[in-house]
Amino acid sequence: MNAREIVRLGAVRDVGGFQEHLHSLGLTLPCDPEPLSGSESPLGQPLVREGLEVGNRIAIQPMEGWDGTADGNPTESTIRRWRRFGRSGAKLIWGGEAVAVRHDGRANPNQLRAGLDTQEGLARLRSVLIEEHRRTTGSTDGLLVGLQLTHSGRYSRPNAKDRPEPRILYHHPLLDQRLGLPADYPVLTDGEICEIIEDFHRAGRLAWKLGFDFVDIKHCHGYLGHEFLSAHTREGPYGGSFENRTRFLREVVQGIRSAAPGLQIGVRLSAFDSVPFRSDPAEKRAGKAGLGIPESHATLIPYRWGFGLDPQEPMEIDLTETVRLLALLEELNIRLVNVSAGSPYYNPHLQRPALYPPSDGYQPPEDPLVGVARQMTVAHRLKQQCPGLVIVGSAYSYLQDFLPHVAQAAVRQGWVDCVGLGRMVLTYPEMLWDVLNGQRIQRQRICRTFSDCTTAPRNGLPSGCYGRRPATRGEEGLHICLTTKSVGSGGRQNWMAEEGRRLRNRGHRKPALYPRVSAESLRSETLMRNYATRGGVMFSPGRALS
Repeated sequence: MNAREIVRLGAVRDVGGFQEHLHSLGLTLPCDPEPLSGSESPLGQPLVREGLEVGNRIAIQPMEGWDGTADGNPTESTIRRWRRFGRSGAKLIWGGEAVAVRHDGRANPNQLRAGLDTQEGLARLRSVLIEEHRRTTGSTDGLLVGLQLTHSGRYSRPNAKDRPEPRILYHHPLLDQRLGLPADYPVLTDGEICEIIEDFHRAGRLAWKLGFDFVDIKHCHGYLGHEFLSAHTREGPYGGSFENRTRFLREVVQGIRSAAPGLQIGVRLSAFDSVPFRSDPAEKRAGKAGLGIPESHATLIPYRWGFGLDPQEPMEIDLTETVRLLALLEELNIRLVNVSAGSPYYNPHLQRPALYPPSDGYQPPEDPLVGVARQMTVAHRLKQQCPGLVIVGSAYSYLQDFLPHVAQAAVRQGWVDCVGLGRMVLTYPEMLWDVLNGQRIQRQRICRTFSDCTTAPRNGLPSGCYGRRPATRGEEGLHICLTTKSVGSGGRQNWMAEEGRRLRNRGHRKPALYPRVSAESLRSETLMRNYATRGGVMFSPGRALS
C-alpha cells in the first residue's frame, strides 16, 4: 500500500461515508452519528475516581516544540503553546510536554529541563495555562495539570541536534546499528541508574512545590523508562525478570511519594511494540521515502528486545506483560494511565498514524486508520482488564473531521475514560471544546497529518504545523519571510514548480503562489513536497500557534 491508494479522510464528506470506509477496511470502531453538546455529551461528563476529579473527558497529550532555551527554560513560543493547551477546554493536561530530569537526558538541546534554575519558567507555563483555561471555560474546577518527567536514554541529544549521545541499558541488535554504536559502547551502570532515579525524585518534588497536580513517569516511545521494560538481556537488578525490569519504576515512585506527599503519579506507556521498520530502498524514489518494511529479524527469534509483543512472532501484539504492569500500577496506587504504542524513531506508523511521513520516515505500510483502530482496541482491552484505572487513549488526531464522532462513542461505550489529543492541538486545540459548546467545526484548522511537526525539528526548525491556514488572517509576523533572493538553487525552485503541477493534475487544490523560499526554511525534500502540495504558502509555527 502507498499513499496514493489510501483514501484521504478530508475527502470523506459525511459520517456515513466514513463508516462505509471503515467497513471496507474490515475495521470496527465506535462512531456516533452526531456529536452532542453540553450536558448531553459523554465528553462533557466529569470523571471522579478515588481522589481524582477531572471536569470532562478531554485530555491534552504532551506536545513539545523543541523550542526551549539552551539551559532548559521555556521561551515565548513554549509559553504560547501552553496557553493554547489552556484554551483547549480540556480538563486533563497530561504533562504539557516532556521535561528532562537532567541535562544528559534531553532529547534535543532545546528540551525543557527540571531544575532549580528553571523553576520560575516551569511555574510560568503552569500559570499561563491555568489563566487561559479560566478565561476559556469560566472555571478551573476539575482541572488536572501534570508535568511529564523523562530521561531520553537511547535518544538523548543534549548538546547538538545532529550529535546523538545515547545512554543505553542494553545492546539492541537493530537499533544499535542505526546509531552506529560499537559492540563495546558503554551501557548505564547500576550506580548511574540510581543517580537518574534520584533526579526523578528531585524533579517530582519540584513539580509538587510548583503546584502541579501530578507527574507522569514516562514509559513510552523508546525513551529510558520504556527501555527498562524491554531490558530482558540486561544483567543485574534492573534487567531480566519482570520484577527487575520494573524496579526502576517502583523506585522512582517510592522516592517521589516520599519527597512529594500528596502528588499524584501517572504513567504514559507504550502498551505494545514491534520490530523496527525502515524505508524500503526498492520503493524509494527521488524526494520520496519508500514503503515501510520491518527490519530483517528471522535470526533474532526469540525476539528479546521488546515489550508487549510475542517473542516468537514479534510483529504480533502480546499484552500479557502489559496487563501485569497495569496491575502493578494499581498496587502502587497509580490510577492515571495514558496508553500509547511503539516509538516515533523506529515504527512511527504504530505510534502516530499519518498519511504523510516525516522526513526520516517511510510511506505508510497500511491505511493509517488501521493504526488508529489498533491503538483504540488495545486501550479498550486494557480498560476491560483493569476497569479501576483511568485510561487515556491516543492516536485520535488521524480521525480528523470524524474525531468528535469516534471520541464521543469511545467514551460512551467505555473504551476509554478520556480522549487524548496530540497533533490536533497544534492546529486546532479547541476542536472538542467547540463541539461541547454546539459550535461548528472549523475544517480549515483540522490537522491533516502532514508530519511537519516532526519533519521541522528533525531538520533544525521549531516544531509546529507549517502550511495550515490559521482561522484568523493578517496577524503580524504570520508569514515566514519569502523573498525573491533567497532561493537555495534554481533547480530546487524548478523542482517545486514541477511538483506543484504534478500534484494539481492529481486533484490537489490549485496553488495561489510559488514564491522562492530560503534553503533554511526548507531543509528536506519532504517539507518541500508538503509545501508544494499546500500551495506554496507557509506559516511560522510560532505565530500559527498563537
